[in-house]
Amino acid sequence: MQEQRSNGHSVSRLGVHIVWSTKYRYHVLKGDIQIRCRSLLIQICDSEDIQILKGVISKDHVHMHLEYRPSQKVSDLVKKLKGRSSRKLQEEFPELKHKYWGRHFWGIGYGCWSTGNITDEMVNEYLEHHRRPDDGNATNFIIEK
Repeated sequence: MQEQRSNGHSVSRLGVHIVWSTKYRYHVLKGDIQIRCRSLLIQICDSEDIQILKGVISKDHVHMHLEYRPSQKVSDLVKKLKGRSSRKLQEEFPELKHKYWGRHFWGIGYGCWSTGNITDEMVNEYLEHHRRPDDGNATNFIIEK
């Protein structure tokens, strides 16, 4: 089991699986571009205190399983990952301008799914344990014993 992040005010272990693709799903993530894309994403994660649990750079899309701080928003993480990598890849590989004349390397949008070390069932079971025996109200919001 991985360690939790903690500071003076919170303890957390927030994980997310993010997927995004190249514009038009063009197969441009090959060779040096693929290798540079990976190194850029690693640098961005290091600078933002994001831990990469696993990642894949395919020829037309990227998968990343990340762990992040509670003060960070997933939408901001994706914005930084896509924005910075797009700018640098287009600067360093001028041949991309033939396919992407509008300076947009990544497609619009992304997919994201939360991940974690416990299931919904485990959380609900733990919370149900706190129900008072005389609490006849079968609500999902429990008054503790």
